[in-house]
Amino acid sequence: MEKTLEITLVKSIIGSNPSQRKTAQALGLKKINQTVVKRDTETIRGMINIIAHLVNVVEK
Repeated sequence: MEKTLEITLVKSIIGSNPSQRKTAQALGLKKINQTVVKRDTETIRGMINIIAHLVNVVEK
């Protein structure tokens, strides 16, 4: 069974860099407290590192 990540946006993307906003949108995060489930891949981990201060991540 492959690992998944639950990614929750906990801070607003208002005032963040445009690249950070685009990264959050690429992950499917639009509103605060919105959660998405993604496969645990290097690409997703890199995207999480860019916006780590805006999200909480839970490994499943």
